[in-house]
Amino acid sequence: MMVQSMYSQDAPVKEIRGKIVADSVAVDRINIVNLTTEKATTSDANGFFTIPVKEGDILVFTAVNLEGFRKKIEKQDLDQTVLLVKMNSKSIILKEVIINENNITAESLRIIPYGQKKYTPAERKLYTATSGGGIDGLLNTLSGRKAMLKKEIIVEKKEQLLAKLGSLFEEKYYVENLKIPQEYILGFQYYCVDDIEFADALKTKNKWKAMFLISKLAQNYNEIIALETKQ
Repeated sequence: MMVQSMYSQDAPVKEIRGKIVADSVAVDRINIVNLTTEKATTSDANGFFTIPVKEGDILVFTAVNLEGFRKKIEKQDLDQTVLLVKMNSKSIILKEVIINENNITAESLRIIPYGQKKYTPAERKLYTATSGGGIDGLLNTLSGRKAMLKKEIIVEKKEQLLAKLGSLFEEKYYVENLKIPQEYILGFQYYCVDDIEFADALKTKNKWKAMFLISKLAQNYNEIIALETKQ
């Protein structure tokens, strides 16, 4: 076990050139993350990419329109002129069912957890101002004041996370890479910072982990948008 670990650490690093192929699907702007080194890149318009790796590294490929793919770098991969990576497009099979439209929600379809809050700027301000009762009641009870302060701290932390997220990705990344409609970007950002694992990636400034997670969150959020549009 120790010999294997030492070998992995001493293995030479090489920048490989790869090409992503997929049937009838665009292969540009696909996220490629080396989970071992946390280095990341994206593919060009023809699916080509370069990234430094060594034997034993794990590469993860993600995109909104493609199934996720993991690739362990083998010794023979380092000797190839171009490493070919085959990815499959996502397909959604719809079954015909009889449903009560009044009961259809994102929660009932398990797209989001039950009780998960969806915020807007106005709702956030109202929540902070009115939570725990009127201001007189809060000032009259210590427990009520503590509850108010705790909620203010939560809101403040969300605002800090939103600021970090805002500086991490440009608006065109949401529209072009994640396929989020422009008018839904702010709502999607609130949705992201409510995700514990994604929030942790922002706090630790782990950009590559955030890129990996946001692709899955975008897929879920686009399903929510599609569902609410039908209602």
